[in-house]
Amino acid sequence: MIDIGFIGLGTMGRPMAGHLLAAGHRVFLHDVAPVGPELIAAGGVPCKSAKEVAEEADVVIIMVPDTPHVEAVLFGKDGVASGISKGQIVVDMSSISPLATKEFAKKIEALGADYLDAPVSGGEVGAKAASLTIMVGGPERAFGTMKPIFDKMGKNVTHVGANGDGQTTKVANQIIVALTIEAVSEALLFASKAGADPALVRKALMGGFASSRILEVHGERMVKRNFDPGFRIELHQKDLNLALEGARALGLSLPSTAVAQQLFSSCTAHGGKGWDHSAMVRALELMAGHEIAAA
Repeated sequence: MIDIGFIGLGTMGRPMAGHLLAAGHRVFLHDVAPVGPELIAAGGVPCKSAKEVAEEADVVIIMVPDTPHVEAVLFGKDGVASGISKGQIVVDMSSISPLATKEFAKKIEALGADYLDAPVSGGEVGAKAASLTIMVGGPERAFGTMKPIFDKMGKNVTHVGANGDGQTTKVANQIIVALTIEAVSEALLFASKAGADPALVRKALMGGFASSRILEVHGERMVKRNFDPGFRIELHQKDLNLALEGARALGLSLPSTAVAQQLFSSCTAHGGKGWDHSAMVRALELMAGHEIAAA
């Protein structure tokens, strides 16, 4: 059975690594914080550095917040690149810049290893339930090796193309998610201000063409005022920045994406960078002087 290294054991990485341990893999673990005792109890092997992880494992998975973090894990002091060997596979499951991903892939491949970018969608709920959507860019041969491992963490695993294409797909996903949160926010705010019960409105809409996973999950969060983070606003802002930067480079206009980013920025200005991204509704509520439901 393939030995796996897992670097980045936060909200998403911790349960993902747990599924690999539960499946019987030897998993070598590293994080900026101490490795969780539950992972060690399940058989996880803590390592002092990313280099040590790369030296011990056949496959190295990275799950960290942003592009600079991935670069540091790969190429910083005692990074993965300093411990990698020919024939290994490096898999970045973070959500980062597609352009940077292509450069990282070239550097890792120059060392004789394969590189996959495999960002995920599904948030903490999906990570815990092993139901993540995984969008993979990179060599077909490496994807073939990793597919059974991805299947232990997700349910919808798709090879979308070359290095960088996985990250591009994730950026597209985040555009859709942000704009759908904005649409659900506006709809429930309108209904509430007009005097209707937003919980019943949401229930009715779930049976029609407007139904969506976001209306189901995040609409409920809005009505119940539960903005504890499953996916933090600051992380979604990072993803929309990637979309807008990419759009500028491509000569595209993404006006609704820009609006969604500004609504997130309003939340951040009110202390909400750590709120769940469904809390975008609070920016609209502030402009309306009305909350869709009592706290």
